[in-house]
Amino acid sequence: MNKEMAVISRNGKQVRILKEQESEFEGVEDKQQVFIIGSKGIPAAYGGFETFVEKLTEYQVNGDICYHVSCLGKDNLRYEYNGAECFTVAVPNIGSAGAVYYDLAALNACIAYCKERPGIKRPVFYILACRIGPFISYYKKQIRKLGGVLYVNPDGHEWKRSKWSLPVRAYWKISERCMVKYADLLICDSKNIKKYVEKRYRRYDPNAVFIAYGSEVRLSALPDDDARFMEWMADKDLRVEAYYLVVGRFVPENNFETMIREFMKSETKRDLAIITTVNTSLMEELRQKLHFEEDSRIKFVGTVYDQELLKKIRENAYGYLHGHEVGGTNPSLLEALGITNLNLLLNVGFNREVAEDTALYWSKSEGSLASLIDRADVMSEEKIMILGEKAKRRMRQYYSWEYIVDEYEKVFLSADNTV
Repeated sequence: MNKEMAVISRNGKQVRILKEQESEFEGVEDKQQVFIIGSKGIPAAYGGFETFVEKLTEYQVNGDICYHVSCLGKDNLRYEYNGAECFTVAVPNIGSAGAVYYDLAALNACIAYCKERPGIKRPVFYILACRIGPFISYYKKQIRKLGGVLYVNPDGHEWKRSKWSLPVRAYWKISERCMVKYADLLICDSKNIKKYVEKRYRRYDPNAVFIAYGSEVRLSALPDDDARFMEWMADKDLRVEAYYLVVGRFVPENNFETMIREFMKSETKRDLAIITTVNTSLMEELRQKLHFEEDSRIKFVGTVYDQELLKKIRENAYGYLHGHEVGGTNPSLLEALGITNLNLLLNVGFNREVAEDTALYWSKSEGSLASLIDRADVMSEEKIMILGEKAKRRMRQYYSWEYIVDEYEKVFLSADNTV
């Protein structure tokens, strides 16, 4: 191994540039080779899949696995990060079709890598999300010729997301069906997603397992008097335990309209701090419908990318509101359950399977969340602490990254038994 390799920074973290035929990834064909396709890459800057791949490599225990990770990038690089070999794929500016191009280009690169190294046995190609279904039959034949297996994370009902036009939603449905049909194994990060694919695509007799998304269960490293935190609170006119918190993408399926409307109906004197990006058209639509700017308790406070600061904000919230109803295990929910003691969740299968009896639930029916907020406002500190302790215990037992990575390593190392 060449110890003098150049070190550069990507997304604020150090990575080692790898030269052709000069890395620890050459001559290790006897290890289980796992090719991960579909995330934007690591080091992670944001995103659920990106964080998953970062933690999968960071918490790796078994040295018999060698990870290869495709990454979006204009520069043609091979580099090492968290012990994984990363390679960049450039994508032309072709709009939403770019995601399809990216997955296909990355898959082509991984297959070519294996063809050049006939010593690799039983490679695992793990594709995150169902973007390339119409093309997967061809690639499955290539994978079979290599003696490899195709694993797929079906993500969560992408065809339901309102951001997509009707033709794109139709494509997502077709693509999902094809990916399920040709996958040797579906790794679902939600029990409800697993049930869905097994029922909807039972004619394909899908081979599916459940492995949840993971989370770090710890409080912020920042002290209570941290200057960044105190300045942020003062700038947003918020006080400790005097606000409910919402964190998530500003899209209709996350039910911001319901949460804001119901909060405005409630009697609480606390604020509603909303950490999100701004979708201008949706924001204007909600302004016209709700006139929320007339309620001083409703505060859009922008985005927070500093993870320690975000943890501190969660830690000091009185309660957390979660309205996501599309997708699998949501990272924001896991972090809330691991930090915030009082969590008020939309009552859908995805959320209930994660939190079980460690949270309070509301429905989209009129008055449900408003009355729940009023009840939560007067809960005893003892009852809130009991909920928080139960939630943290559940997160540590079933959703810690150590536990999740161990489950993944077992699956990857059993590739010989998949088909």
